[in-house]
Amino acid sequence: MVSELTVIDPRAKIGSNVKIDAFTTIHEDVEIGEGTWVGPNVTIFNGARIGKNCKIYPGAVISADPQDLKYEGEETFTFIGDNTIIREYVTVNKGTKAAGKTEVGSNCLIMAYVHVAHDCIVGNNVILANAVTLAGHITIKDFAIIGGLTAIHQFVEIGSHVMISGGSLVRKDVPPFAKAAREPLTYNGINSIGLKRRGFTDEKLSEIQGIYRLIYLQGHSTTKALSLVNEQFEDTDEKNEIVNFIQSSSRGIIKGYTGSDNAKS
Repeated sequence: MVSELTVIDPRAKIGSNVKIDAFTTIHEDVEIGEGTWVGPNVTIFNGARIGKNCKIYPGAVISADPQDLKYEGEETFTFIGDNTIIREYVTVNKGTKAAGKTEVGSNCLIMAYVHVAHDCIVGNNVILANAVTLAGHITIKDFAIIGGLTAIHQFVEIGSHVMISGGSLVRKDVPPFAKAAREPLTYNGINSIGLKRRGFTDEKLSEIQGIYRLIYLQGHSTTKALSLVNEQFEDTDEKNEIVNFIQSSSRGIIKGYTGSDNAKS
């Protein structure tokens, strides 16, 4: 299952039924779970912890040193969950002492030429389309989908079940269940199609829409809108997730669409 043309340090921990193709290099402090396929011309550096049944396509580089001048060679890690697909020429850098790790969850699809920088946390069932670029310290929650050629500013947080259109520049946090589009990036409704596919009921969609109507469409300040949400909606997992996300946002959330090309992000 391992090509004779690979370079694998004997100290690396390789699980059962792992297939490793030619011209791949695997360093000593690497762990690869059972059933994973590593294609040709892949480089996996120290600190990589790769789960079961993953697929890593040609040219990918996993757990390289962070592109951060403050990095001083400290021991840090890159975690890849189970059943995740990493396509051609993806780069996933290890963490710095700030967080100690970079993490990509399980059941993700990371398309070609994506860059995941140091200390990013990418949740489960996330799709990053071709050439998405994540700066350092970004958090992307479960089931988010990021369109191709999107660039995300450092320290931004993307909520669960979010859909961001291709070619976007993401400078602010994007709250859960939302769609985001246009330039500057603005709220563009809830991700109703994605939510229906994941089993959300019409009643639940109506609740989420009602919450965002108060936040984005009635001209309230964020503080006033959240107060009204708490007054008018009973506590549910979805309501609490939205409110907690917005209250804890350090960069502030994207704005609503005003109908003007000069809308401020």
